[in-house]
Amino acid sequence: DGDLKFPLESVKKLKELMDESRTNNPRMAPMASHSPCEEKSLPAEFQALCKREDAPIIFQRLSLAAEDDLCELCANAACAGCL
Repeated sequence: DGDLKFPLESVKKLKELMDESRTNNPRMAPMASHSPCEEKSLPAEFQALCKREDAPIIFQRLSLAAEDDLCELCANAACAGCL
């Protein structure tokens, strides 16, 4: 995401955490106040990101990058020409 780089497996774990928080409370809006930073199982790679003001937007973009319908190559920001 921009100059930030994260392992794909960590991004997939982030998506799982974000999906679980939505499933636990289906009334929550996509950009609700719950933050992945509140999760104890948040991968260590994202801890520094939690200190940034734009963290919710970055988390949302990373979650979208790990959508199940994207192949792993296309989910990689270095890949061009996909979709």
